[in-house]
Amino acid sequence: MRKLIVPFIVLSLTSCSYIPFMGKKDSTVQQKKSEPVKAVQKVEKIDESEPKPGDIKVIDGVEYIYARNRRYMLTPYEPEYVWIRKDEYSPGMFEALAKNLSGNEKERKQLEERIAKLEEDLKKKGIAPQIAYPAQIGMVPTGVGYPPAYTVPFAFPSPKMRRRIVILLLEDRTNYKEEHFGELATRRLITRVENSGAILCIDPNTIRHTGALTDPQNMKILNELYGIQAVVKGAVSDTYVSTARADGKDDTETSFALSKIALTVYNTETGTVLRQLSGRNPVFLSREKGDMSPEKAKVKAIDLAVELLAEDLLKSILNLDWHARVASVETGRVYINAGRLSGLQKGDILEVYAPGREVVDPATNSPMGKTKGIFKGEVEVSELFGLDACWATPVKAASFSATDLVYLKK
Repeated sequence: MRKLIVPFIVLSLTSCSYIPFMGKKDSTVQQKKSEPVKAVQKVEKIDESEPKPGDIKVIDGVEYIYARNRRYMLTPYEPEYVWIRKDEYSPGMFEALAKNLSGNEKERKQLEERIAKLEEDLKKKGIAPQIAYPAQIGMVPTGVGYPPAYTVPFAFPSPKMRRRIVILLLEDRTNYKEEHFGELATRRLITRVENSGAILCIDPNTIRHTGALTDPQNMKILNELYGIQAVVKGAVSDTYVSTARADGKDDTETSFALSKIALTVYNTETGTVLRQLSGRNPVFLSREKGDMSPEKAKVKAIDLAVELLAEDLLKSILNLDWHARVASVETGRVYINAGRLSGLQKGDILEVYAPGREVVDPATNSPMGKTKGIFKGEVEVSELFGLDACWATPVKAASFSATDLVYLKK
């Protein structure tokens, strides 16, 4: 009898007493299963908080707008959208290029085929074309010329003193020498860097010196006598154009062009190469339609290649220290070969140093630069005269000479 009672008690306890606990166990399992769902919902909320074009945020009291990066249309290595200070933002042509895409699917397809054909031709000639994205092909607004159409504002402020440089005539290595693309690219480059407000280009024909200006000894003379910080030499090459007529109601011809510009920047203080730059325009931005479209496309290709190099060229030159030279000394007056064009103003304080010595790296036997000589005193700019000259009054009495160098007091 006892053997029958014991199993009965066990069955009763199992079926009745543990039902609440099993219910609690089920709710615990459901609660654990619901936790990943909450985590997923949390991730979705984070995704919704990502910035969108046109969003504005305030950092340290300054408003920033999330807008299209203007350099994104020139090179594929830039982010498409960036945060820009609201007071420095202005919608430009590149926003229009992304938005005003052709609504005609047939025309879009024909353009893609033309670019693909041009790239195949370039590959056969041994030239690697710039990567083109068909989704970004757009009509360049008519009536927009150079430089406003392709001017990308620089991310750094112009310095107080403008660096003096010489840009030599770019060598024309294209197959269109009768079109003088070397002269065109030189003028475009000079205009582009001078519009930054940081550079003063000196005409090489005004320099009274014989011999190649890229000779190391001649460059040191340019630095000491004329205050020229850099010499730029380069070439235009690999200029090609592709023209075709699209089938359909519009029989006007469409042209694309490609051009390459290579530059070598020399530091006149050391007489060595400072930097070498090379740029090739994106093919899809050189599109031109109508009469003279091949010529227009080639000019636009050169403009775009210049734009790709301009900022890197400026940054390289602005790393060089500015200085000018004492031209002559009279009683109570020190004449300096820099003035209004260089950025000097009445009341500026200049430090005067004797010429320093050149330091050479013994391991590589290459010049590292020049140190400042003996400090001779300070002068205050009293009057600006001529095209780019001034005279200054000594603040601290000293014996100045015509070989001394002046630096802007920081």
